[in-house]
Amino acid sequence: MVKIGITIGDPAGVGPELIARLYQHFDSQKAYVIYGEGSILRAVQRELGIDMEAVEISGAEDIKEPGVYLIDLNISSTERPSPSLTSGKVAVAYLGRAVVDAVYGRLGGLLTMPINKFWARLAGFSYEGQTEFIAHACRVSEYAMMMYSDVLKVVPLTTHLPIREVPDRVKSEDIVKKVRLAVREYKRFFNANPVVGVLGLNPHAGDMGAIGEEDIKEIAPAVQKLKAEGYTVEGPLSPDSAFLKREYDLYFCMYHDQALIPFKLLAFKEGVNLTLGLPFPRTSPDHGVAYDIAWKGIADIEPSLTALKLCEMLSEKICQ
Repeated sequence: MVKIGITIGDPAGVGPELIARLYQHFDSQKAYVIYGEGSILRAVQRELGIDMEAVEISGAEDIKEPGVYLIDLNISSTERPSPSLTSGKVAVAYLGRAVVDAVYGRLGGLLTMPINKFWARLAGFSYEGQTEFIAHACRVSEYAMMMYSDVLKVVPLTTHLPIREVPDRVKSEDIVKKVRLAVREYKRFFNANPVVGVLGLNPHAGDMGAIGEEDIKEIAPAVQKLKAEGYTVEGPLSPDSAFLKREYDLYFCMYHDQALIPFKLLAFKEGVNLTLGLPFPRTSPDHGVAYDIAWKGIADIEPSLTALKLCEMLSEKICQ
């Protein structure tokens, strides 16, 4: 029996309502463990006119049969928190609780709703994002974020960094390691050997060193090394035209926006954040907390639904 954990994320954002709306899409043959405040989830159901039944449990190890379950830590004193230190504490606490169960093998997969990094950090969260926290909890040193959709798949070398710090992180050794990881995980999850397009860092991939040297000193040697090891990889590709033909199974990008801007333009509605390198599948919808539309029932459910279905599919595959 596959067990899928779902975290509430920032309760002032769209996480609670998306969980309530996902309820009708749950598979009757699977177990779903929701990590979140019961009072908040009941409040959002009343607000939206949704009925969701969940059995409260103390831990995922108690689950013996398919169904919907709730782990409630009773942190918040309000049913509808505003963006605040409290909402940050709730997001961090439930993420941590769910990751414990996943690390100890009590979950087959994990779907995380968005958190707000500002409020999470005020609550003591010291990581760049949820991905980095989960990888640290799993004691995994090699991991990556893949933005997944049927039409486009991208992996950035660096993620949530200021742009001015990116060039210092573009190192040949790190590119080789992360491409190896991405290809290995692609084979693990999708049973295929991907053709990888590696983007340059600078305009026109540096124009032979005329516009920055990272492309010829770091990226090109990494591509040659990967080719020598038998990987099907091309690059460095000019970033401004790399996505026009979409002839690669996987695009390896140098920084966050280089990967995420084309991805969101082409696949925002079905985009999923899939973490590579973990012992279990972890997915997340490709959007933030969206405070401005939260609790109104108008948030697009498609990214969360796609993230759920991908998590289910990969969990089944890994559990076999």
